[in-house]
Amino acid sequence: MKIATWNVNSITVRLPHVLDYLRAASPDVLLLQELKAVDEAFPDTEIGDAGYNCAVWGQRTYNGVAILSKTPLDDIQRGLPGDEDEPQARYIEAETNGIRVASIYLPNGNPVDGPKFPYKLSWMDRLIDHAAALLETDSPFVLGGDYNVCPADADVYDPADFADDALCRPESRSRFRALVNLVLTEAFRALHPDETGAYSYWGYQGGAWRKGHGLRIDHLLLSPHLADRLVECEIDREPRAREKASDHTPVWCELSSGERDDTPWQV
Repeated sequence: MKIATWNVNSITVRLPHVLDYLRAASPDVLLLQELKAVDEAFPDTEIGDAGYNCAVWGQRTYNGVAILSKTPLDDIQRGLPGDEDEPQARYIEAETNGIRVASIYLPNGNPVDGPKFPYKLSWMDRLIDHAAALLETDSPFVLGGDYNVCPADADVYDPADFADDALCRPESRSRFRALVNLVLTEAFRALHPDETGAYSYWGYQGGAWRKGHGLRIDHLLLSPHLADRLVECEIDREPRAREKASDHTPVWCELSSGERDDTPWQV
């Protein structure tokens, strides 16, 4: 089973790239972030024609998350528990093929001297609480998306320059560690513990893509059931090299089917 995450930075602009990726990479599940479109504007017809079911929580101009799956999506949850008045479309969760998957667009948090940074930290605290609740269900799940966190200095091209950025601040990193330390597995680092220069985001300014000035902020976190089945995890740089590309590129992992008698899904 192949699960990918991709911040597309506008589904309207990037639709041709998304359809190409679905055809070429053929993920079983694709988690999308930063749709920048309301639900009614989401291209579910085109996505459906490509063989995928859709669960969408959109928002005009900003934010927006979606789950695309080759198998039906059930028990769809829009919004992260803990704040029922949450105005920003940053979290969607559903069950597909017997596992729960979530698409996450975690707040950026900059500038850190304003209200956006406390909002980011509060959001992360709620995510930690929700992940702990999911673990109590003993169901397999994946929390994937744009976390807007570089977990370590190895995940940023210039650690000194980003030391005070919300993506690298100790408060952000400590919460990311707390999330993983719930007994989740960060798929890429599990298989590439020492790799450097493995980025998933390159900004549009200053020739960042050409210079290799990137950040690794897109992550796939696996529950213990699925961590045992992790076969491969890679960053697909090809979409970032295209014309009119998103500033992010897909990150994907491959899971084996496993042999558990109580596993409710098959590949």
